[in-house]
Amino acid sequence: MTTDIDSLIRRSGRLEVDDIDFGAFGRHPLDADTLRCLRYMHDVEGHTACYLRDVLATRAHRDPQVTAFLACWCYEEHWHGEALAQVLAAHGEPAGRSRLAASRRRLPRRDAFRPVAFTLASALTPHIVAVHMTWGAVNEWATQAGYGRLAAKARHPVLSELLRRIMRQEGRHIDFYALGARQRLADSATARRLTRFALRRYWAPVGAGVMPDSELRFLVDHLFADVEGRAAAQRIDRLVGRLPGLEGLHLAEAAVDGLACRPSTLTASPVEPSRCQNRQEKEHRHAC
Repeated sequence: MTTDIDSLIRRSGRLEVDDIDFGAFGRHPLDADTLRCLRYMHDVEGHTACYLRDVLATRAHRDPQVTAFLACWCYEEHWHGEALAQVLAAHGEPAGRSRLAASRRRLPRRDAFRPVAFTLASALTPHIVAVHMTWGAVNEWATQAGYGRLAAKARHPVLSELLRRIMRQEGRHIDFYALGARQRLADSATARRLTRFALRRYWAPVGAGVMPDSELRFLVDHLFADVEGRAAAQRIDRLVGRLPGLEGLHLAEAAVDGLACRPSTLTASPVEPSRCQNRQEKEHRHAC
């Protein structure tokens, strides 16, 4: 693991976008659905520093390998958000710090108590780092899959190249999280039980609790509810299932089933669209 973190630090850096032709988005703009997904991804990438705040409130901050990784991870995720901001700005969309400031002002009051909850959880069990490593691996697998699905659906060559570069860095994050999770889960039956319980009880797709529920549902439905998307969700579940003690959770596919408007059979139904429409109308009234 020391060799891996040393390699990660050496290769860590700002996402290279100087040769990306952001002006192409003015000539060939993205469709509305793709932009809606990019807004979500931009805001979640920009929230990484807040996730870091919570993690460092646990005993994870005592492990120099973990903190070295987290420093690189947060830095790279920041530049992912900045790159997505440039895409949004090319479409005349609010992006960057002003958008993130507004997003953070909308966080629920309970967000202020998250560091306290993480600190208490860390005081109760020495295995909180195993939970964090595993949770991070699941989230990074899901994030990478989401970028891949968006590139496939948008079919915009400039966006595809940008997302490919982001996915490459996300792959390094996956390597560290998955290795850390595998080692810690293999070492302790208690860590396996605790992590399995935490994921089954509390895991939700990246951005849940930060982004509006209507936006989360749209993203999951747009990227993962079709045949290719469900195959991507099943792949995430297979990767999670290879970690010690986590077989059979089916987190990603269950999330698609619970959040997507389309039925899991992917067959046409005269009833399902009206259900989806009614649910979206209820969410809209609730938001108002």
